[in-house]
Amino acid sequence: MMKLNGIVAISFGLILALPFPSRAQNLEPIKIAVNGVELHYIEAGTGETVILLHGGTGDYRSWSLHWEEFARNYHVVSYSRRYHYPNNNPKILKDFSALNEAKDLAALIQKLKLGRVHLVGSSYGAFTALALALEQPKMVRSLVLSEPPIHSWMTGTEGYRDFMANWDRCRSAFRQGDQTEAMKIFTDGLFGSGYFDRLPPATSSAMMQNARAIEALALSSNPFPNLSKDKVMKLNVPTLILTGTHTIKIHRAVDDELARILSGAKHVIVPNAGHATARDNPEQYRATVLDFLAKQPH
Repeated sequence: MMKLNGIVAISFGLILALPFPSRAQNLEPIKIAVNGVELHYIEAGTGETVILLHGGTGDYRSWSLHWEEFARNYHVVSYSRRYHYPNNNPKILKDFSALNEAKDLAALIQKLKLGRVHLVGSSYGAFTALALALEQPKMVRSLVLSEPPIHSWMTGTEGYRDFMANWDRCRSAFRQGDQTEAMKIFTDGLFGSGYFDRLPPATSSAMMQNARAIEALALSSNPFPNLSKDKVMKLNVPTLILTGTHTIKIHRAVDDELARILSGAKHVIVPNAGHATARDNPEQYRATVLDFLAKQPH
C-alpha cells in the first residue's frame, strides 16, 4: 500500500459545479440511445479510450478538473449515467442498481465502437465499472476504482449500520416528496454534518439536477447489489484502488476488502481527501491515475 503526499485543493465533493475549462468548455453533450435508454456524453482527444464514470450526485460535467490532462493523452469519454442530468429516462426500475448501469455502459461501448477501454470510476461510477468488468472482462483494459459502494460486503459492521441508518432517513425524505431534504441527508452522511448547507448556490443547484438518480437508488429494492467475491478474485484486469484518508468507515472497509481479494491490484491512500478523492486532492489523484494508465500494455 502506498501513501501519497501533496497539496490540498478546495473540494465540492462528487458534485460538478465548475464549468469545463478552455477547450472542453465548448463541448456540447451528444445524445445516444442504448439499451433502451438515452445517455449523454462528451468526448475529446485521441488514442486509447478512457471512460470517466461520475459518482452518485454528478454527471458528465463532473470531471472538469481533469478533462484537459486526460484528453491530452487519451481519447476520453465522459457520460451521464441513466438517471443523471440531462438524460430523460422516465421509467425508474424497481430493482435499479449498478448491474443495470453496467449493461448501459456495455451498450455505450459497443454503439460507439470503442473496443477495449480503460474505466475510471468514482463511487457508484466505480461500482458500475467493476460490475461491467466482471461480466465483460474482454471489454476492459484497466480499472481505476475510487470507493465503489459494495456495501453488501460489510453487512453487520458498524460502518454498515451507520451508513444504512442515514440511507433510511434519506429514503424516507424521498418518499415524502422532499428531494432537497433527502439530498441534504445523503451528502451530510458522506461528507459531514452541514455539508449541504455550506455549498455555493451553483453547486447545490447542479447537485439537485441529479437528485432523481439518488432517488432511483433510494427507492430501489437492490441499490447496493452483492458482487461475488469469487468472481472478483478471479478478475484478471489491471486495477488501481483509490481511498481517501478521511472517507467514512464503510468506504474504507470496502476498499480494504477489495484490495485483499484483488491481490494484484495497486491500492493507493490519497491524503487530504474524503470520499471525493478526484476533487479533494486533484493533483495527486490525476498524477496517480495517469501514471497507472501509462504503465498498462498497449
